Amino acid sequence: MTLSKPQSGEYLEHFEEYIREVPEGELISLLELQPEEAMLKLGTLSDEAGNYKYAEGKWSLKEVLGHITDTERVMSYRLLRIARGDKTPLPGFNEELFVSHANFERLSIQQLLKDFTMVRKATLSLIRQLDDEAWQRVGTASGGPVSSRALAYIIAGHAIHHFRIIRERYLVGHM
Repeated sequence: MTLSKPQSGEYLEHFEEYIREVPEGELISLLELQPEEAMLKLGTLSDEAGNYKYAEGKWSLKEVLGHITDTERVMSYRLLRIARGDKTPLPGFNEELFVSHANFERLSIQQLLKDFTMVRKATLSLIRQLDDEAWQRVGTASGGPVSSRALAYIIAGHAIHHFRIIRERYLVGHM
């Protein structure tokens, strides 16, 4: 399946960065590869490395991994609702609150990566069953418009964004 990138007006401006991150081409392939790449690059890290924070007030590597997965859960739910034609406005979510109440530090990096993989498999299952009409549907989330297509790109781009931050700020010299 090849989807063209969403156009402005299909998403709130603050999602532009994530959509821009996604290269042209096969979105499904990218979504399939992300968990495999994450497992290869991060799966052998120790819990000590997972608890590392590169600066005061920043999330640990484990918290970033948990955040990627929680955000995908929210975005995938939005994708389901909008693709199915639900016009009910969907609320935003407080990512800081989610992370602060998740206690990701008690989980191993391997557990967090497996969770990400399972959530991604569910996202892919949903994406693979959508038809052209479903991809064009637009709903409201976080007070603005968002299309099904934009949500799929946001999911991929959000992961790209945070995996780059992990590489640049948490694993300098290790990836």
